[in-house]
Amino acid sequence: MKKFILFIVVSIAALTVSAQDSTGRRNSEKRDRKAEKRQRINALSKQEEEGTLVFRKQNAFGIQLRTNGYGVFYELGKRRSPRFTNLYMVEITEIKNRKEEKLDAVENFFSNSFIYGKMNNFYQLKLAYGQQYILGQKGNKNGVAVTASLLGGLSAGFLKPYYLNIEDANGQERTISYYEDSAAFANPQRIFGAGGLGKGWNEVKLKPGAFAKGALRFDFGRYNERLQALEIGLSVDYYAQDIPILLYNDPMRFFFQGHIAFVFGNRK
Repeated sequence: MKKFILFIVVSIAALTVSAQDSTGRRNSEKRDRKAEKRQRINALSKQEEEGTLVFRKQNAFGIQLRTNGYGVFYELGKRRSPRFTNLYMVEITEIKNRKEEKLDAVENFFSNSFIYGKMNNFYQLKLAYGQQYILGQKGNKNGVAVTASLLGGLSAGFLKPYYLNIEDANGQERTISYYEDSAAFANPQRIFGAGGLGKGWNEVKLKPGAFAKGALRFDFGRYNERLQALEIGLSVDYYAQDIPILLYNDPMRFFFQGHIAFVFGNRK
């Protein structure tokens, strides 16, 4: 009986010691993981203090002025190495003819100004994939990081007729496009003003194309989690069909333009 009791006591003691060792190992592992996490955070903080761009993902919005129009874009970036980031972009733009000129309607103070000879508005919705490369880090929080990007993708062009308010041969005011009455559309003495942006959307024609875009971005944001940058770049667009925009000018398929953009967003 004494031997049995002694066996029970020894077994309980052994189990207690084993449980304590297991708990101690788990606590030690937790402490080690916390210490590693603190080290990683400290390393990232040090990199940020030194001006290094550190992130897993970034969201960027841009407003751009182009040599032949304007545009906006949204960009998602996923970092794949210390220098390279994969980019996914959606862009909305309008291409204008460089010879477009706004005029005031003759003898009609209350009419809208109009663009003489403009046959169509031409808008684009673009989807692109590309790469961004860090050329130079900030050096410190108050520095400027320089990145280069190259993207390419598909463009859906939307050609919308441009409308004018004109006086017809019977002295009545009408709203027409070039395709309804080309002679009256081209006569500035009969034009009262622009017909408004609301006209012509049910007549939009799809023009498929492709484009490529390259840019340099100067990131002057003070904090790593905030993106504030100025971008300059060039882009080319090509469409499978002619794009007529302005009277007395040949329709084009190939467009080459420069842009400057203000970019803002965040990083994680």
